[in-house]
Amino acid sequence: MADQRARFPWLLCAWLAVSAGIAYHGSTLVAQAPGAAPVSLSSLTDEQIEQFLKDADVIKTKGTKKGVTGSLQATLSDGKMTHDAHIQQVDESKREFQTAKGTEFNFRDSWTFNVAGYKLDRLIGLNMVPVSVSRRWRSKPAAFTWWVDDVLMDEGDRLKKKVPPPDVIAWNQQTQLVHMFDQLIYNVDRNMGNLIITKDWRLWAIDHTRAFRTHDTPKSPAIISKCDRRVFEALKRLDKDTLKREMGNFIDEWQIRSLLARRDVIVARIESLGPNALFDRNVQGTH
Repeated sequence: MADQRARFPWLLCAWLAVSAGIAYHGSTLVAQAPGAAPVSLSSLTDEQIEQFLKDADVIKTKGTKKGVTGSLQATLSDGKMTHDAHIQQVDESKREFQTAKGTEFNFRDSWTFNVAGYKLDRLIGLNMVPVSVSRRWRSKPAAFTWWVDDVLMDEGDRLKKKVPPPDVIAWNQQTQLVHMFDQLIYNVDRNMGNLIITKDWRLWAIDHTRAFRTHDTPKSPAIISKCDRRVFEALKRLDKDTLKREMGNFIDEWQIRSLLARRDVIVARIESLGPNALFDRNVQGTH
């Protein structure tokens, strides 16, 4: 162990953290060459994270505590940085699927929608979905998604413990944007466990494998009451060619057509609510 700690500084950091009783959420450990400047996770761009998720070696994996799709929490390292990722390989289609909410026809549960959700999030400037890329794992295609750091709790825990947000207005803006996004992608499986709250009270929406249905109307458009002004303008600019170029490897033309039809309904809904339905949000980092 001593030899390993000497050879790999990030292992030494991990060992010291464990010895001191310090928890690294998401296994965020940074390895540095002698004399190199520290790697700041907050300074990483989406493109840098994408490259890391695509190229870094998988050091170890374990099953996740939540979810029913057999997904994994994996620790990745490229020799300079070590960080966790969420690996999902589920890709199932059924003519009929029975859920607690009823029967869904033409059911699809697919890792591809995680990548599509990330790409759409960035196209409209939402910045509430962690980076997700397509990569093969053990000879099968998968979504590798950046593991969210500094998690405080999920929304289920917050509601159960009745923890109030420190800034109610900012919190309400975030939840309103999640509502809008779920209607846009027709997410049939949003639950409080996949709404993650970080220590700075930023809300992250994860796990979109049951989304992008081919319905032209949002499931519950009335739930949309407000929208960030810049997101709204980006929504209106979405077009078939852009979606096909950015997301065509992960959703088909019927799904793109339905997404744009839902977009039209959402835009009309927000416009009908008048100028007070728009707000200006202070967007933080995008990781």
